[in-house]
Amino acid sequence: MASNDELACVYASLILADDQVAITGEKLQTILKAASVSVEPYWPGLFAKALDGVNVKDLITNVGSSAGAGPAPAAAGAPAADAAPAAAEKKAAPKEESDESDDDMGFGLFD
Repeated sequence: MASNDELACVYASLILADDQVAITGEKLQTILKAASVSVEPYWPGLFAKALDGVNVKDLITNVGSSAGAGPAPAAAGAPAADAAPAAAEKKAAPKEESDESDDDMGFGLFD
C-alpha cells in the first residue's frame, strides 16, 4: 500500500500535469509546501525522474490497456486494428470452454 509521502507526490504530479507544467523536483516540493505536506526529501526528486519524458495524461487515459500494446505505425494502422479484436476473440473462446469443463467434474467450490 502506498505511503502518505507517495500519495502526496502523486497528487502533486497530477496537479502539475493537469496544468501542463513540466514535472520537476522543485515544482513538486513547491506544491507540497503550499499544501503544508511534509515528505521525505528524496520523494519529489524520485517522482520527477520517474516521470521525466512521460506524458502523464496519456498514462492515465491508457491505464486499462495492456502493457505490451503500443501505438501502431501509420502505414499499418488499420490492419493492426482489425487483427487485434480477432486475436482477442480467439483467446476468449478457450477460456469459456475451460470454465465449462470445471463444471463437469461433479464438484464445485462450495460443495
